[in-house]
Amino acid sequence: MSASEDLARVLPASARVLVIGVGNEYRSDDAIGLVVARRLKALSLGNVTVIEESGEGAGLMASWEGAGAVFLIDAASSGAEPGTIHCIDVRTQQVPKDLFRFSTHTFSVGEAVELARVMDRLPPRMVLYGVEGGSFEAGVALSQAVEESVHKVVELLLEQIRGPGSYNRERR
Repeated sequence: MSASEDLARVLPASARVLVIGVGNEYRSDDAIGLVVARRLKALSLGNVTVIEESGEGAGLMASWEGAGAVFLIDAASSGAEPGTIHCIDVRTQQVPKDLFRFSTHTFSVGEAVELARVMDRLPPRMVLYGVEGGSFEAGVALSQAVEESVHKVVELLLEQIRGPGSYNRERR
């Protein structure tokens, strides 16, 4: 059973929350999405499903199908300072083309989101977090600046997931 099918079975449509950590754990800062996803999984957030993806566009679109709220986390490479956190509500704004300009994926997360927009396959709520990477060389450790951003991204996600009007509330 796919993650989206499992989500659909367990939660009503208005309550489905999916966090997708994207990356390659063997390319240094490219692993930021995976690291954030693993930290969130350890918190056991109830009605939140957390998955890890490589960033392949069609797979991403399939994974978020049927979710009410999706939070995507991936490494960015726009030229900003390493560790900079970019937060984009993709329902109200397009993903800047230069945010993921050196993606290690076949086509970037931004391109997958924009393709889903054109195909009318965006979920009702979708927020993209891009954390500016400093190193995408072979390796398994995040750079210091990106490691310092992990905690902040986790906090931002928890605020959105648990906040007023939260998708994480039990429905009666």
